[in-house]
Amino acid sequence: MSASKTPRAQLRVGRLVKAHGLKGALKLELYTDDPDGRFVPGAVFTLQVPEASPWHGKTITVRELRWMNSHPVAFFEGVDDREAAETLVRAILWIDQDDDEEAPEPDAWYDHQLVGLDVVRDDAVIGRVVRVDHLPAQDLLIVRPADDADREILVPFVKAIVPEVDIAARRVIVTPPAGLFEELAPEPEPAREADPDDATPDATVPEAVADED
Repeated sequence: MSASKTPRAQLRVGRLVKAHGLKGALKLELYTDDPDGRFVPGAVFTLQVPEASPWHGKTITVRELRWMNSHPVAFFEGVDDREAAETLVRAILWIDQDDDEEAPEPDAWYDHQLVGLDVVRDDAVIGRVVRVDHLPAQDLLIVRPADDADREILVPFVKAIVPEVDIAARRVIVTPPAGLFEELAPEPEPAREADPDDATPDATVPEAVADED
C-alpha cells in the first residue's frame, strides 16, 4: 500500500519493527542518516499501513526518541501501552521533503521517483512500476505487466536485475532471470530407456532337422 500523497514529495525515514516494553515504545529500523534530527518531539509522520489497519490514512507524532543498547526506540503521542504499539508494527514512516532537501546519494531514489516509470527489457516496454515495497531483506519494485493489468510482479531491486534507472527518460532497465515475467515452458520429459524385460521376444527359429536316410 503506497503512502498517502501530499503536494510535496515524501521521504521514507523509518519502519516500526516491534513493540518494546509495556509503555508503547517501538523499535525502529532507520532509513535516515539523521535520526536525532528527524525524530524530534513533535515531528509528524505519515503512516504507510494496510487499508485494514486502524491507522490507515492517519499521521503519528513523535513524543521521544531513546537509544537502548545502540538501538533506536521511539515513543509516539496516543500510543501509551504495548497493545497500542502492536497495532503499528511494520508501519513505514514518511515525512515531507523540505524544499532545500539534498537529493539522495547516487544509485538511490525516492519512491515517488520510481512509481510510474516504464519497465524496459531488450528495448521493449513490458510493464510499469506501480509501487515500491520495502522488506527487511531487500526492496521490491512492484511491476504491472503491459499485457496483464490484473497481475503484479515482484522484482528484486538489485543491480543484477535492475541495472539502470533513468529518471529523465522515465524508465528502468531490467535483465530478469528466466521465468520472472513469463511462465517457463515445461521441460520435455527425458526419453525412457528401453527395458530389456519389455522387449518383444524374438520369434523362435526352429532348429534345422537333418534329413533321415
